Amino acid sequence: MERTSKQPPLKRVQKVSAKAAGEGANISAGPSGPGAGRGDGESSVLAVIDKMPEPYRGMGQRIHAIIRSAAPALTPRVWYGMPAYARDAKVVCFFRGGDKFEERYMTLGFNEVANLDEGRMWPVAFALTELTAAEEGRIAALVRKAVS
Repeated sequence: MERTSKQPPLKRVQKVSAKAAGEGANISAGPSGPGAGRGDGESSVLAVIDKMPEPYRGMGQRIHAIIRSAAPALTPRVWYGMPAYARDAKVVCFFRGGDKFEERYMTLGFNEVANLDEGRMWPVAFALTELTAAEEGRIAALVRKAVS
């Protein structure tokens, strides 16, 4: 195809390494996606929780403690930027603050490897607006059932 005077000139894209790009470059500093954070462990999960605004931070700290107590065999990791808990590298459960998707509640979710099946239909995510002893007990029971 020949270029006419009305067509803009083609721009050449030059690939630049992160080192050559310098400090102000818009280049990811690390891996992203579902595998990002694999092996991050407890300290990375706690760092994510610490960045949550209140009341999600306080709720997240408590949920983390409940999950670690109810299922100590689960490995904490960061998954899609959220605190998550895995068995054999597969995420069993996770939670996120309402600020992540501008929701009015915190979400506690379970993935398909969680043993929560009840007939043909069962919940896999729960909305939390507050944590009382009743919710804490229910979360602990759900996590124990999920890993059973």
